[in-house]
Amino acid sequence: MENEFAKVMSERTDEELIKIVTVERGSYNPTAIEAADAEVEKRNIDTSEFEKIREKATAEKEQKEKVDSNVVSSGTRFMNFLIDFIVWLVLAFIISFIIGFFIQPTDQGMISLIGYILIFGTFIVYYALMEIKFQKTIGKFVTKTKVVKMNGEKPTDGDIITRTFCRLIPFDRLSFLFVKNGIHDFLSKTKVVKDNVE
Repeated sequence: MENEFAKVMSERTDEELIKIVTVERGSYNPTAIEAADAEVEKRNIDTSEFEKIREKATAEKEQKEKVDSNVVSSGTRFMNFLIDFIVWLVLAFIISFIIGFFIQPTDQGMISLIGYILIFGTFIVYYALMEIKFQKTIGKFVTKTKVVKMNGEKPTDGDIITRTFCRLIPFDRLSFLFVKNGIHDFLSKTKVVKDNVE
């Protein structure tokens, strides 16, 4: 068993070892800690770096715990979904009405194509623009929630675009009823939290 721990610890980076022997020490069994301590000694890792890495890891851990404790419930997510669904339908209807006023195709295939483009286009634009600009949609404004990265930081535009397109995955809308983070959260590495989280 000890040899297995020694092998595992020998494959860790210096920073991972330092986290194991400092911040995460309580999460490992004593034999694993001994193997980590031995590996630190064997590599002659400068222990003056321990405090800086420990402080950084502690701050990251505290921030993650703060974010995790403020993840909203499935009920709130469902409320967000209902509000946003209604807003999106109204938006799609208004845009369809305006476009229909100027363009009046007679071909049934063209009507269907324009309809699909409008439905998916308004969906993607609504979610992407709102969350890129405000970190929230109308539903999230109402429920006082917002989108953040896993560590609590503001998501990048790329994170939001990924999140938006992942919403198109079949059954994505049902996934958040079973877990706090739905499919589009998991794949975009984002969470929905109470708006008071920095």
